[in-house]
Amino acid sequence: MTGYGKAIVQLPTKKVTIEIKSLNSKNLDLNVRIPQYYREKEIDVRKTIANTVVRGKVDFSIYVEMTAEVSQTKVNVNVVADYMNQLKQIATGTDVELLDMAMRLPDTLKTEREELDPEEWVLIEKGVEEAIAALVQFRKDEAESLEIDFRERIQNIQNLAIEVNQHDDARMEAVKLKLRKAIDDLQVTVDENRFEQELIYYLEKLDINEEKVRLANHLEYFIKELNNQVSDGKKLGFIVQEIGREINTTGSKSNYAPMQQVVVQMKNELEKIKEQILNVL
Repeated sequence: MTGYGKAIVQLPTKKVTIEIKSLNSKNLDLNVRIPQYYREKEIDVRKTIANTVVRGKVDFSIYVEMTAEVSQTKVNVNVVADYMNQLKQIATGTDVELLDMAMRLPDTLKTEREELDPEEWVLIEKGVEEAIAALVQFRKDEAESLEIDFRERIQNIQNLAIEVNQHDDARMEAVKLKLRKAIDDLQVTVDENRFEQELIYYLEKLDINEEKVRLANHLEYFIKELNNQVSDGKKLGFIVQEIGREINTTGSKSNYAPMQQVVVQMKNELEKIKEQILNVL
């Protein structure tokens, strides 16, 4: 969900710069900063972003740079004229002198609050849409790279799962030899039938066939969701959790160094997927 978009709107007296950027987040966390005279449009801007961006920690800003000398402070002509008439009745002097006296009196200047120009906002609104579109395109480009990486990681885990399966027979044989050696080292006589029963019971606890089947299913399910036209990052996250559970169980049951080394490689590939899964909507 990481992305960035920018648009510049050139107006007769100002340059408006619109920026939007997003980072990973489970929900939509939207922060909007716009000039005071555009505040009445903030709700509309928020709705537009929410409908398009959906998720992420989003910062949206509108910056205004004045490109022409436009003063918001005006002379209050009626007030000054009234002061001049009153001063002429009680004082002598030129109009310039009287004007200088009048301008020092209260309310001769007024600051006009800039109102929203509908035609101006139409242009700015197009700029907002342009910036959001740039952000979305940024995300799409990143998504294509992520998809390629995910497929490679999943394929690597599938290949490693084959290696795990190849080690399984040797692992079971190594466990049997280890237990037999332990009995021999004790130099005691054991009931072979009972020993075989206990051995079978012990080996059943180390059996990873169910884990291998579930892992294969989860990996296929992950690829299926990648092929889906509708993005669902949360579902992919849940599938990754299930993949991790099966890998961890396989590692805890392996009790065989060569297999455990392969499991560590599988965990490494899965961690790289986890690092990027939050980038998926």
